[in-house]
Amino acid sequence: MSKPIVTGILAYGMSGRVFHAPFVATNPAFKFKAVVERHEKKAAQRYPDIISYNSIDELINDDEIELVIVNTPNYMHFDNAKQALLAGKHVLIEKPAAATSAEVKELFDLGRKVDRHVMIYHNRRWDSGFVSVREVIESGRLGELIEVQFRMDRYKAAIGPKQFKEKKDMPANGIVYDLGSHLVDNVISLFGKPLSFDKVTATHREGSEVADYCSFRISYPNQLNVYLSASLLSLEPLAGFVVVGTLGTYIKNRSDVQEDQLVAGMLPTDPGYGVEPEGSEGKLVTIGVDNEKIVEWMPSHKGDYTLLFNDVYHTIRNNALFPVTEEQVAWQLELLEK
Repeated sequence: MSKPIVTGILAYGMSGRVFHAPFVATNPAFKFKAVVERHEKKAAQRYPDIISYNSIDELINDDEIELVIVNTPNYMHFDNAKQALLAGKHVLIEKPAAATSAEVKELFDLGRKVDRHVMIYHNRRWDSGFVSVREVIESGRLGELIEVQFRMDRYKAAIGPKQFKEKKDMPANGIVYDLGSHLVDNVISLFGKPLSFDKVTATHREGSEVADYCSFRISYPNQLNVYLSASLLSLEPLAGFVVVGTLGTYIKNRSDVQEDQLVAGMLPTDPGYGVEPEGSEGKLVTIGVDNEKIVEWMPSHKGDYTLLFNDVYHTIRNNALFPVTEEQVAWQLELLEK
């Protein structure tokens, strides 16, 4: 392995504390050098050797930093990523990459111009449930796919404190860009560019300015229909993954434990990290040779966001293709922005 990638994180709220810092701090491929903390200085309590800058400008102007993780509020992603690229940094941008496909194209074009990598952080590709769904689909055991349903359910009736998600005048707001971006990315990573799509949004929470429900119907070749939905008012989450084919059906709850473990302080190097508890298995129903129904309970693979950061390393050091490609991100934003 060549030298570690010197990394800075633009914010140390939940995103920085949970989804980024533990990975760049424990992975020998990275050197976690700095964060931006405008008010409370909390990062050093866990990472005493890092620098806590007071501003984004200070971190981006640190000549030693090679990679900037852009995890600021959604509406700031485009400007912050552009600033970092112009300063000669590689960027890993939290989803959504930007508010529009035009902005994303500008970032990728700029990355090529300055010879720096633009990578989009879509960690849900490394969730245990999605990895398991992908394996079942790719195994061919379901036959020709007829219908796919992915959903993300939450219950958050109160208006959240993060204004950039809740204000209608903030770009890339609401559930479409928050949870919808995960769902759309999952589907595009499996099936590629859609033939067509319809989108429905609704607002049900009292006093809400933005959509708190969204639903997509996406069409693919061979009459495959994909249905995506996300809600902030779902008290009892339904199955997160349902895949129906001519030879079988697969049903799986969203049981990935990584976020909860990271919030509780578990490190990604812990042996139990990413391992779903017993009882979280997916249900695979297929047809036997005598047309009898066969039911199997399929254990999930371990979820592991570490693999995303390994891909970041290989992209920067070895010029490998990052798995979340430019085309996929552009297709995703076309669905989100319309």
